[in-house]
Formats: sequence, structure tokens, C-alpha cells
Amino acid sequence: MRISIDIREAVKKKKAGKGWYTFEIVRALLQQNQADHFILYADEPVDSTEWQQFKNAEIRVVQAKSFWWHWKVAREIRREKPDIFFAPTSFIIPALLPKKQKTVIVVHDLVAWIFPKGNNQKAKIIEKLTLKKALKKAWKVVTVSQNTKKDLEKIFGNQNEKGIVIPCAASEKFTPKSYNLEVINHQLLLAVGTLEPRKNYTTLIRAFEKAKVKADLVIIGGKGWKYKKILATARATTCANRIYFKEYISGEELVRYYNTAQMFIFPSLYEGFGIPLVEAMKSGCPIIASNTSSIPEVVGDAGLLINPNDENELAEKIETLANSESLRKELIEKGLKQAEKFSWKISAEKLKNLFNS
Repeated sequence: MRISIDIREAVKKKKAGKGWYTFEIVRALLQQNQADHFILYADEPVDSTEWQQFKNAEIRVVQAKSFWWHWKVAREIRREKPDIFFAPTSFIIPALLPKKQKTVIVVHDLVAWIFPKGNNQKAKIIEKLTLKKALKKAWKVVTVSQNTKKDLEKIFGNQNEKGIVIPCAASEKFTPKSYNLEVINHQLLLAVGTLEPRKNYTTLIRAFEKAKVKADLVIIGGKGWKYKKILATARATTCANRIYFKEYISGEELVRYYNTAQMFIFPSLYEGFGIPLVEAMKSGCPIIASNTSSIPEVVGDAGLLINPNDENELAEKIETLANSESLRKELIEKGLKQAEKFSWKISAEKLKNLFNS
């Protein structure tokens, strides 16, 4: 078969969740599927060292910006007629293609509908304009969790004939490691994710201020939509000198943070999946997380679940976990076991089987 894929988000130097999803699942798919030919579409020059090992793939850089990039790629796909077009992050090209073109789309979440106030306005408008049309034209629809599948069906109707759940995972580089004590001078609490309202960092910061713990709070993530309110909330606390924000860091640094953190806190109001949860569990870092959307599905019994709107409950759980070594060890063991359920290799194999069907 000839399979075309939009890999724009995967080749960005500063990747967020969907970028890492595309990077990991496409590379795993290429490793497993040597028989087929892949055409990978990008919008900027690609770091060849990350992709040169795949002899069954060609990378095409299409020079255009915004909508015109999608339009040019859609025009090329209409002309070349690949057996399958795989759209792991965007619905624009699938919405532009004819229904006879077999297209597989990935729906990560329904933030634009379920949590519109916590979503970038431009992104929300684009999704609302394109997803319904893409769903009608798509041959198959992949969702990354059962919760996202339910959300999709609640809003757009039953997708049983087209729908399949293929979960996300975390890179194999996330694993428990030992570090010298001098690597970290004191305890730290860790949060990972783009700075935006949906991630609920203002509640985390206020809970951290209330919690009676001797630790620093480190929040790792790029500046997203309405990030300034988060920074202002931190500056206004009595513990501002113990709150640190870090933007994009290397993979090795992130592994170190997961391994040296006392706990990982994920207070998000809504998630389609939540890859950092699996990264933390694979690294042996105990979790406090929200009891909403797909998060309980990913965490299972391997974390302390909280109401993300209750800063007092979160503060209490932070204190509980910080003061109980036995609870930390229990959650670490459960987390390592729960993380085994998620694998890019297995997810790519499901995707390959879907293409072959």
C-alpha cells in the first residue's frame, strides 16, 4: 500500500502532546510496517537523523503557511490517490478530500465542545468547522481513549462502524533511574503540560500555597493560551520563591525530573488521554490527578484522584502523599504495573492492522 501521513506536529522542535503522539506512533508504525510505502508531509525542513533509518518512507516538505499548506497537500493527495491518508492531528485535510479517498482521522479530545472556555478561540473555530465534515468523509475514526469515544458519540452520534480506540503511550526513555543525591537539593513537586486554563494550574498553585510541605513546585510546559494569569497567580502567592516555570526541556532532563520528583500532580479539568500520566508512572513517580474525563481510565488505581475544582482537597492530598513513604511506594508499584498497559508498539500494531483491514 501507499500511505500518506501529515507529520507537521511531529517534526517541530518544540512539541506538545499531539506532536509527541504523531512522532511516536508514526515511527513505531514505520518500524513494524516495512512492506508498505509511506509519504510523510511536513511544512518545514526535517531533522533527517530522526527519520533516515526508515527506508520505506519519503518526506515531502510542502512550502506554504496556514490553510494553504493543507490545501496544497489535499490537492496532491487528490492527484496521487494513496491507498490511505492518515491524519493524526488535524481535520482540515480530511474535510477537503473526497469521500472516496480512504482517510483515517484521530480524535484526541472534544475540548472545543466540552470545555470551550479553556480552548484557544482560533483552534476551537477551526475544529468546529472541520470535524463534522471530516467524520462524515472518514473511512475510520481513531480515538485515544474510551472517554473520548463516548464524548464523540455524545456530540456526533454513534461511530461504531468507523470507530476504534487506540490509546496513547509514553516513550521507552521514561523508566525508573537512580540519581546522585546532589542532583537535587530538596524535594520537588512536578507538573507537566502547556500553560493554559484547561490544565488548571491556578488551582494547583493555590493548593501548593496551602499545603504544609517543604518542597518546590516545578511546572514544565510551553506558554499556551492565557498563560499570563497562571504566572500572575504564582507571583501573588506567599510561596512565589518556591514555584518555578520551565518551558521546553530536553528529554533527558524530563526523565530526570520525573525520577527525582516526590510526586507528579495533574489537576487538568479535561483530557482526551494525558500522556504525562504514563510518563510519570513509567518513571516510578507517584501521582495525584483529577477524577475527570479520561484521567481515571489512564491512571486506574495507581494514583490519588481529586476533584480538580477543590484546592483544599488537593492541598490535603499533597500533604498526605508527602508525609507517607509507604503510600508513595504503593502508588509507585501500582503505577509501574498500570503503565505496562500502554505501549507505542502495541498501538502502532493496532493501527497497522486497521490499515490492512
